[in-house]
Amino acid sequence: MSSLVLGFEEIEKTQLWLVGGKGLHVAQLSKIQGIQVPEGFCVTTAGFQKAIKQNATYYALLYRLALLKAEDRNQIGEISREIRQIIMEAEIPADVVKAVTQYLSRFGEKYAYAVRSSATAEDLPHASFAGQQDTYLNIIGVEAILQHISKCWASLFTDRAVIYRIQNRFDHSQVYLSVVVQRMISSQASGIMFTADPVSSNRKLLSIDAGFGLGEALVSGLVSADCYKVREGEIIDKRIAAKKLAIYGRKEGGTETLQLDPEQQQHQTLSDQQILQLARIGRQIEAYFGCPQDIEWCLAHDTFYIVQSRPITTLFPIPEANDQENHVYLSVGHQQMMTDAMKPLGLSFFLLTTRAPMRKAGGRLFVDVTPLLASPASRTTIVETLGNSDPLIKDALMTIINRGDFIKSLPDDKVSPNTTVRYANMPDQLESDPSIVAELMKRSQTSIEKLKQNIQTKSGTAVFDFILEDLQELKSILFDPQSTNVIMAAMNASAWINENINKWLGEKNAADTLSQSVVGNITSEMGLALLDAADAIRPYPEVVAFLQHVEEGDFGDELVKFDGGQETRDVICAFLNKYGMRCAGEIDITRTRWSEKPTTLVPIILSNIKNFEPNASKRKFEQGRQEALKKEQEVLERLKQLPDGEQKAKETKQRIDLIRNFSGYREYPKYGMVNRYFIYKQALLKEAEQLVHAGVIHEQEDMYYLTFEELREAVRTKQLDDQIISKRKDEYMLYEKLTPPRVITSDGEIIAGEYSRENIPAEAIVGLPVSSGVIEGRARVILNMEEADLEEGDILVTAFTDPSWTPLFVSIKGLITEVGGLMTHGAVIAREYGLPAVVGVENATKLIKDGQRIRVHGTEGYIEVL
Repeated sequence: MSSLVLGFEEIEKTQLWLVGGKGLHVAQLSKIQGIQVPEGFCVTTAGFQKAIKQNATYYALLYRLALLKAEDRNQIGEISREIRQIIMEAEIPADVVKAVTQYLSRFGEKYAYAVRSSATAEDLPHASFAGQQDTYLNIIGVEAILQHISKCWASLFTDRAVIYRIQNRFDHSQVYLSVVVQRMISSQASGIMFTADPVSSNRKLLSIDAGFGLGEALVSGLVSADCYKVREGEIIDKRIAAKKLAIYGRKEGGTETLQLDPEQQQHQTLSDQQILQLARIGRQIEAYFGCPQDIEWCLAHDTFYIVQSRPITTLFPIPEANDQENHVYLSVGHQQMMTDAMKPLGLSFFLLTTRAPMRKAGGRLFVDVTPLLASPASRTTIVETLGNSDPLIKDALMTIINRGDFIKSLPDDKVSPNTTVRYANMPDQLESDPSIVAELMKRSQTSIEKLKQNIQTKSGTAVFDFILEDLQELKSILFDPQSTNVIMAAMNASAWINENINKWLGEKNAADTLSQSVVGNITSEMGLALLDAADAIRPYPEVVAFLQHVEEGDFGDELVKFDGGQETRDVICAFLNKYGMRCAGEIDITRTRWSEKPTTLVPIILSNIKNFEPNASKRKFEQGRQEALKKEQEVLERLKQLPDGEQKAKETKQRIDLIRNFSGYREYPKYGMVNRYFIYKQALLKEAEQLVHAGVIHEQEDMYYLTFEELREAVRTKQLDDQIISKRKDEYMLYEKLTPPRVITSDGEIIAGEYSRENIPAEAIVGLPVSSGVIEGRARVILNMEEADLEEGDILVTAFTDPSWTPLFVSIKGLITEVGGLMTHGAVIAREYGLPAVVGVENATKLIKDGQRIRVHGTEGYIEVL
């Protein structure tokens, strides 16, 4: 048996590097009992390598290609064209020609064949490479087939394939091409079948696209297909398309596009019986491969042939459960304003900190709210509570409840025993005493100082035991009933004011203005502190010039050589002492903190120096305080004119005091948590350093790809299966590309909510209003805080903001985010800084282009592109 050409039956499961993704899958398909696969063979990558082996120019061009970025399109085009030329002119090795000829004589030379490219980096779990290389249909005769094998080899270097590899970080020299040569079926119909619905991601819903003739018409977008949906052996939806054209094979080779007669155009491509038969085949293939499949099929003489099957790589994974029950999961990331994938150690720590029943999926966390939805007693509370913060989640949950096919209701008086998340309405009648907040902050700070001292004395597994013990202390602070009461009292006071002032005075969102410049908000104080840092650095032009080109390493030692360098260093160190544990995505302990990479702050400091006059922080805070004070006086005066006005004014004043004294505390518990996380992280990095010295891991950051328990075990035994880290890194790369849903079921169905609001202009982009006012300005679409180049008056458009983004808020005059709710950090700070803000805007960073002039309606919750 030659390793240059292999028949499908000769290919082993382990031979991906020999036959590529497509070749391997089609070979495995041919071994499934009862599945018809047209016969064929693979010209292996060994044949391809042999053909170009001696060509020095080829390897020189590959080296040049490896130095390019995806943006270098012109150079990519030139070099790729040269490589394709070399491959097309290379002689196919004689033993490859001989083996191909032998297989063709066995299957029949006069038949037509499909000649398909099959790359080694293709149909992989984290990169499908779909459509990156070429396919040729209805090729007849040995000469023509050999010529098209060369064309397939050359298609490894189409511009699109090269750019895709660069974007997905694949080494060009490590990707090879095999060619699948397979008997053509002269099909009366063909199409694609997804064993999980590609639109909703529902794993129980199978979707079939079907058209007449060869499948190429569908794949190329030449015709609209019929679409059939099958759930559990039953057709639940059929859409019959007008199919004007079809592609057929010609007798002499190649294909032709023909017009269908009008009667056939509207005809259902597959009968109901055939649809169900095909669905059964799909489920059989899915069971064999163990994951949802994207399957290419064709129908000839009442027999279904399967020509390809690959895993569907775009589905968001289902949160892991240990039973077969129905579950509804909510994204934690949408509540925490951090929808990025987290590394295993980050997930571990969040799970060790939370009390809620959470599950992992796609590098994210989800709360199981099924028990709360099943109980009529808790259902209304959770739907309303979540609805107040994120209407899209409420709408999605209502869709599931109203369908009645997923959640089994408990009797009215039953409360589910698993109801461990409490969404209670706390009383807002706490005494509005600022000393309560001061005491809570002091308790947290004292506890952190104690932790800093005690953790220094621990090493080895004792560090892990100590952290587990301290996490109990963190939980007791985070979930302290008094702390929760303070936060809820401020939230309820805001809701009360908005509702009653609207009812009594016809004014919307009055609480937004009353929330400006409250005392004790650790996050908004941080933004103002960076304005003060800019004031301290502004007088030193040498330092300012140096900061514009500063590198990570010389931030400390080089800086002090300049006039004002020591002062600058002291100012930045003072800021980092208080806020250095923060960073973007800070709930993930593995993220790089500002203390670990101080240069992250430099663009913001420079922007503040450029855009603001001295003492801007005090002026900004005072301006907000005066606006809030003026609003309070105005509201109380107007209320006193009403019937029973004195009583209304008295109740309103109580609520305003709660907002002014308590709402700043809303940000403190998370600040305390992130503080602790950074202390834990520094202790664990010391242990990871020992593991590097012992040769257990390659670098300290490898520890991020282990769970807390796995890391503890590695420290204890000084042993680790080195495959774990590389496997987790691959998974993380895959997870980074996925977009987490707000709501997902245990069927994998993603329920997308909708905003139901009238009186909004037709072209407007809709979201959730969280901070009132109307503002016009230039949109700045920024996905990474370090790339922020803002000028005063810009409107920030981004995916999400957590506390680390706050320093940017001092420069902007409006905010738009893709995720967020009424009480998420961005919304709280926007209100406090008096910035009109709309959050929860689906695809905002795609719908709004950087530099466009836009108008933000923060009171009504929509955006107009001007």
